[in-house]
Amino acid sequence: MVTITMKHIRQANFCSKGTKAWFAKQGFSWQDFLLNGIDVEKFEATGDALGLRVAKIARDEDGRL
Repeated sequence: MVTITMKHIRQANFCSKGTKAWFAKQGFSWQDFLLNGIDVEKFEATGDALGLRVAKIARDEDGRL
Protein backbone atom coordinates (compact mmCIF):
# COMPACT_ATOMS: atom_id res chain seq x y z
CA MET A 1 0.00 0.00 0.00
CA VAL A 2 1.26 3.45 -0.92
CA THR A 3 0.50 6.22 1.57
CA ILE A 4 0.50 9.88 0.66
CA THR A 5 1.98 12.20 3.28
CA MET A 6 2.58 15.92 3.55
CA LYS A 7 6.00 15.28 2.03
CA HIS A 8 4.30 14.36 -1.25
CA ILE A 9 2.09 17.46 -1.11
CA ARG A 10 5.22 19.60 -0.76
CA GLN A 11 7.00 17.76 -3.56
CA ALA A 12 4.07 18.67 -5.82
CA ASN A 13 4.62 22.33 -4.80
CA PHE A 14 1.17 22.66 -3.25
CA CYS A 15 0.62 24.78 -0.15
CA SER A 16 -1.01 23.38 2.96
CA LYS A 17 -3.78 26.02 2.98
CA GLY A 18 -4.93 25.15 -0.54
CA THR A 19 -4.55 21.44 0.07
CA LYS A 20 -6.57 21.68 3.27
CA ALA A 21 -9.41 23.32 1.31
CA TRP A 22 -9.13 20.60 -1.34
CA PHE A 23 -9.39 17.94 1.37
CA ALA A 24 -12.57 19.54 2.70
CA LYS A 25 -14.04 19.59 -0.82
CA GLN A 26 -13.26 15.88 -1.21
CA GLY A 27 -14.62 14.99 2.24
CA PHE A 28 -11.21 13.87 3.51
CA SER A 29 -10.10 14.47 7.10
CA TRP A 30 -7.18 16.91 7.21
CA GLN A 31 -6.25 15.98 10.78
CA ASP A 32 -6.29 12.26 10.07
CA PHE A 33 -4.12 12.88 7.00
CA LEU A 34 -1.57 14.85 9.02
CA LEU A 35 -1.36 12.07 11.58
CA ASN A 36 -1.57 8.98 9.37
CA GLY A 37 -1.30 9.92 5.71
CA ILE A 38 -3.89 8.76 3.21
CA ASP A 39 -4.07 5.81 0.86
CA VAL A 40 -3.04 6.73 -2.68
CA GLU A 41 -6.15 5.11 -4.16
CA LYS A 42 -8.34 7.71 -2.42
CA PHE A 43 -6.48 10.50 -4.21
CA GLU A 44 -6.69 8.68 -7.53
CA ALA A 45 -10.40 8.03 -7.12
CA THR A 46 -11.09 11.77 -7.09
CA GLY A 47 -10.02 12.04 -10.73
CA ASP A 48 -8.86 15.53 -9.84
CA ALA A 49 -5.62 16.88 -11.32
CA LEU A 50 -4.21 17.73 -7.86
CA GLY A 51 -4.96 14.27 -6.53
CA LEU A 52 -3.53 12.54 -9.58
CA ARG A 53 -0.34 14.63 -9.51
CA VAL A 54 0.33 13.88 -5.85
CA ALA A 55 -0.56 10.20 -6.32
CA LYS A 56 1.97 9.93 -9.16
CA ILE A 57 4.69 11.45 -6.99
CA ALA A 58 3.94 8.99 -4.18
CA ARG A 59 3.82 5.99 -6.53
CA ASP A 60 7.03 7.00 -8.29
CA GLU A 61 8.78 7.33 -4.95
CA ASP A 62 7.46 3.94 -3.83
CA GLY A 63 8.79 2.37 -7.03
CA ARG A 64 12.27 3.71 -6.31
CA LEU A 65 12.39 2.33 -2.74
